[in-house]
Amino acid sequence: MTSRAVEASRTVLKSIDLSAGYDPEQTRLMEERCILVDEEDNALGAADKKTCHLMENINKGLLHRAFSAFVFRPSDGKLLLQQRASEKITFPDMWTNTCCSHPLDDFEQEKIEKDQLGVRVAASRKLEHELGIPQSQTPVDGFQYLTRIHYLAPSNGLWGEHEVDYILFLTADVTVTPNLNEIRDFKYVSKDELKAMFDDASNSFTPWFKLIARDFLFGWWDELLARKDSQGKVHAKSLAGLVDGSKVVKMV
Repeated sequence: MTSRAVEASRTVLKSIDLSAGYDPEQTRLMEERCILVDEEDNALGAADKKTCHLMENINKGLLHRAFSAFVFRPSDGKLLLQQRASEKITFPDMWTNTCCSHPLDDFEQEKIEKDQLGVRVAASRKLEHELGIPQSQTPVDGFQYLTRIHYLAPSNGLWGEHEVDYILFLTADVTVTPNLNEIRDFKYVSKDELKAMFDDASNSFTPWFKLIARDFLFGWWDELLARKDSQGKVHAKSLAGLVDGSKVVKMV
């Protein structure tokens, strides 16, 4: 039986004109091409971000590859959060993990699947684009891959997400110079501070971040803190082997 994601990748998909009513730079970025995948993360082709994020296409089963990067400060294990800019077309103004985006079909290196190289290259690129973090501070081999999740989340009726999302941890001292077209705020938080943010009804969060936090983040964070080195610093690479990341974890 053919999967819905495969069927959707072969059908005529809905598009939309973004020339009016949306931020020009965010509109331009919607022309970038995501990697279409099936439910087991096998690449099927490519489609622009606009097509991939329309709920009409998502409801047909259209699925693409993404990543969620979590950057922790080595000295105290605090997590760097961002609040998405109001200009964002999907999930504006919401708090989320350090960076969430997509490896692109536009770049050959970002299509490399071996050792998750493509998504790690994309994570370094987008950390610079969104938060101004120099790529020299986010070396590709410094990211620790943990697992992949398959989730679906509507945004505002018209837009949504349907992704196989790679979860990456990085421990690094980074210099943040935010791109205000991408993020409106950022901050470092401890585990308890993040839990307090979740308890505060005035805060809104991206659905993938809430899912990852609910099922995985706090346990992995405990492990990260428990594996400090002799100088009391945390290292993402200490989590190697903690999780069997060979299968896609279905959360739909």
